[in-house]
Amino acid sequence: MKGEANPIASKKTKAKASKRVSISSSRRSQPHPIAQKKRPDPGLLETKGNLKYKDRLFRMIFQDKKDLLSLYNAVNQSHYENPEELEITTLDNVLYMGMKNDLSFLVDSILNLYEAQSTWNPNMPLRGLAYFSRMYSGYVASRKLDIYSKTRIPLPEPRYLVFYNGTKDEPELLELRLSDSFIKKPAREKKAPCLECIATVININWGHNQELMAQCRRLYEYAFLIDQIRKGLAGGLTLEGAIDQGIGVCLKEGILTEFLTRHQGEVKTMILTEYDEALHL
Repeated sequence: MKGEANPIASKKTKAKASKRVSISSSRRSQPHPIAQKKRPDPGLLETKGNLKYKDRLFRMIFQDKKDLLSLYNAVNQSHYENPEELEITTLDNVLYMGMKNDLSFLVDSILNLYEAQSTWNPNMPLRGLAYFSRMYSGYVASRKLDIYSKTRIPLPEPRYLVFYNGTKDEPELLELRLSDSFIKKPAREKKAPCLECIATVININWGHNQELMAQCRRLYEYAFLIDQIRKGLAGGLTLEGAIDQGIGVCLKEGILTEFLTRHQGEVKTMILTEYDEALHL
């Protein structure tokens, strides 16, 4: 097991690799099916509620230990080799302030939160703060730590990454800070706020962050599938037609072959039932 470096947002310092990785993921509750009859307007792909399937599909694609390990290594420039060193626990229907956790895990005294986002949201730091509060509460409770103790409690460092693949044009890498949302007044300009939360947004749309894609084959394939579905929608296909075409292209090109062969029906149903056609009326 080799050492690891900090995430993509900071590559200058190195950290020791831990011998065990503890990962927890959560699932979103199942929405009611929505019939798909009309052609969607590809110009409205940023609208809240549509194409949210990409968030859930992201979790499904990375549910395998081997693929999770590959994503973690790519982001952290680490070299873990044994997927069995990932300890995964699943939390069902975790919902907090409208935010459903994608992946949260503790490794080498760093508390990580990974989120997949298909719509641009400048309030991710606020959402992250709320979720980290819950995560730290769980950390303290699970270890039976006493926050009223006279001894300082050592806590893992928080790290928050957002994997973005919406249609809004965004840079390869962007930091969103909670402090940028604070109401500022001249009299307080010289005083630093007592609270901060930084969300590092990584653009994973097709053609972006190619070095990261090259290091994680699964991420590359995921971006390719989403791009193919978008091309079908832009070409005037119904969502169902765009899904069928996108999956067909992937299978022909050897993209997500095993995953789509095994889960093709589930993936198609997932996308169709989570697409909110009513927002296009």
